[in-house]
Amino acid sequence: MRILLVNEARMGGGGVESYLAALVPELRARRHEVALLYANTRAEQGPTDVNVDPSWSVRDLGLPPAIDAARAWRPDVCFAHNMRYLEIDEAIVGQWPTIKMMHAYAGACLSGHKAFSFPAAVACPRACNAGCLVYFLPRRCGRLRPDVMVTQYRWARRQQALLPRYDGVVVASEHMRGEFGRYGAARIATIPLFTAGPAASGGVRDIDVAFFGRLTPLKGPDLLIEALAHASRALARPLRALVAGDGPLRPDLVARTSASGADVQIDVPGWLHAAERDAALARTSVLAVPSRWPEPFGLVGLEAARFGVPSVAFDTGGIRTWLSDGVNGLLVPPSEGPRGFGDTLARALGDERRLAALSANAREASARFSAAAHIDALEQVLQQWRRPGTC
Repeated sequence: MRILLVNEARMGGGGVESYLAALVPELRARRHEVALLYANTRAEQGPTDVNVDPSWSVRDLGLPPAIDAARAWRPDVCFAHNMRYLEIDEAIVGQWPTIKMMHAYAGACLSGHKAFSFPAAVACPRACNAGCLVYFLPRRCGRLRPDVMVTQYRWARRQQALLPRYDGVVVASEHMRGEFGRYGAARIATIPLFTAGPAASGGVRDIDVAFFGRLTPLKGPDLLIEALAHASRALARPLRALVAGDGPLRPDLVARTSASGADVQIDVPGWLHAAERDAALARTSVLAVPSRWPEPFGLVGLEAARFGVPSVAFDTGGIRTWLSDGVNGLLVPPSEGPRGFGDTLARALGDERRLAALSANAREASARFSAAAHIDALEQVLQQWRRPGTC
């Protein structure tokens, strides 16, 4: 097939760009031809390059010339991803069979957080509709500005109107399938994500617990600090933890960890590059996923599993897609909060036989969620959902 990828960025630091950068060589290895239509300028810089040629920048060329250039390439199907500029999606659904992959809650939440922030950070179960305008400011779903709320509401409704026009929608978890099933998508396929690279060996496990992600309340690193202290008391021994990432909570986390006492040693180094992250995972016993928001999938858990690192995670969103409780990790009901999370960390770390079994099963789970399995399912969807006679 000739597959036109469509995304906001060609170079970026997000999970979508990482996914596409891993996907492209897999598609080419199966003799598919790949091109890229993207919104941002070619001059944009970022740590991840979706290395595709030919490619066309809408910002540099303008939308009609970029569409004309893509049309001259004669794609069989469009595989579309993150896009703030919905005029691009509106243009491609009128030109080619288009399959849209929803990586997060675009159109299913005004802010995209899918969570309330006040009086506490909790997942939001609502469908995205006019009723959200009642909750947005009082529950602090996003920025405390009515104009921003209205703009985001109009954008979400516009994205919802596109969902029935796509030839199909791809999501990574049954949780996300349920979310987007509310908005009239013609067809939805669940294709779990994959980890790039083979299983990796671990070394000396001198990091008890690691966290990787944005340092925001929705990701729960502040909750983890409290949980670690509780786990240390439950185990009656010191713990060493790594909280890697950046975001608005980082200054507070650094201050809290420096005052946390000798029983919990916590390093907050900022973002780690891929090689640094992998080196840290090889030294880690347990990954913590204390997300308060409903993770669409939680790929970090599979990335850790390659190193035989099981996860302790709140049972939210799409986490159950890859985490089987008691098999390759442990799930915590969100209602149990930091104390329950700390108790579960202590259960994982305090039993060497259990931890060894969880580690072995984590490696097996990582192998099941392979690139080959993902591409097999994706090829089937792209082939079946193309409109006959359009190309």
